[in-house]
Amino acid sequence: MNAALSRFLLVSAALTAMHEVGDHWVQTDRQACTKGAPGWPGRLACAAHVATYTATGALAVTAASRRLRVPMSGGWLAAGLALNAASHYVADRRTPLRQLARLTGRAGYLQHATVVRRPDGAAQDTGPGTGLFHLDQSWHYGWIFVSALLAAGRD
Repeated sequence: MNAALSRFLLVSAALTAMHEVGDHWVQTDRQACTKGAPGWPGRLACAAHVATYTATGALAVTAASRRLRVPMSGGWLAAGLALNAASHYVADRRTPLRQLARLTGRAGYLQHATVVRRPDGAAQDTGPGTGLFHLDQSWHYGWIFVSALLAAGRD
């Protein structure tokens, strides 16, 4: 197996697994409920979530790389993690995904959303089981793939 393929497989596996951890276990309730809000409170909550999400992925890739003795280029890995972080931030601000869904004819899919209630009683259309949640997760997994290709570098 060539080295770039080994690095791609390692980064893909680590980021995919840690996506679930970073997005659902590491993210705080406040971040989850605020990251899509307008203005600076939403931007800051989203940035804080993306920072811990990215650190979770970086830790996993580093641990796997060392354990499996698959050397990684720090520059390529940083580029892949930065791309993954940027794409995650865009999706988690919510408005860009809603706009993209409308532009690609997926607005009806968003209407199939199950509205859930937050602990404060407010309605939310972005949680698990909603159309936006599924578009969000598929967006993240697509960008994890592209990010892993970038992080794998070249031989």
